[in-house]
Amino acid sequence: MSVRVVVADDQELVRGGFAMILDAQPDIDVVAEAGDGAEAVAAVREHSPDVLLLDIRMPRMDGIEAARIVCAESGCRVLMLTTFDLDDYVFDALRAGASGFLLKDVRRDDLVNAVRVVAAGESLLAPAVTGKLIAEFAKRPAARPPAAAPEVLTARERETLLLIARGLSNAEIAQAMVVSEHTVKTHVSNVLSKLGLRDRVQAVIAAYESGLAVPGA
Repeated sequence: MSVRVVVADDQELVRGGFAMILDAQPDIDVVAEAGDGAEAVAAVREHSPDVLLLDIRMPRMDGIEAARIVCAESGCRVLMLTTFDLDDYVFDALRAGASGFLLKDVRRDDLVNAVRVVAAGESLLAPAVTGKLIAEFAKRPAARPPAAAPEVLTARERETLLLIARGLSNAEIAQAMVVSEHTVKTHVSNVLSKLGLRDRVQAVIAAYESGLAVPGA
């Protein structure tokens, strides 16, 4: 079954280039393109895609507001595009529910892989990016508290959340906790469910905003 994608960017050449690369993949189907945030929201409502590739800076309605609406209204995963590494708007995008972000000069293979990763329900924050992101994110005031405090988690779930916040993959968490990957997946699922979070990106945010994880610790 193909991954259905909407590509939204106000630069026609950029938008068309991304759409062409993705549509050339046998397992990806670009169902619509959009030139601004309002068009992106309308396209998601009309086509019900799996992934919205969304530029942060666009006219009429920016990517942040579009991401907030899309994430609130649907199960579509949002992958943000930005010109700068750790763009100020990236933090707002993640709080809005985005599952990750890409630089606009991303390599072809990395773009395709990113869409597949996000469509599969994972977040797109490599450990190195997570570290830089968290160092900046933790300095910023929280827009809202987590949906529930980490106290609702069991000891193992809290440990899992802390390791997620450090950027570890499921395999690495399993090794650190000396359990199977299946057990880790169960812990991760419980963490997201109990805290009312969409994905691992928001889990990282919740861990730092709640004080469970501390930069440099």
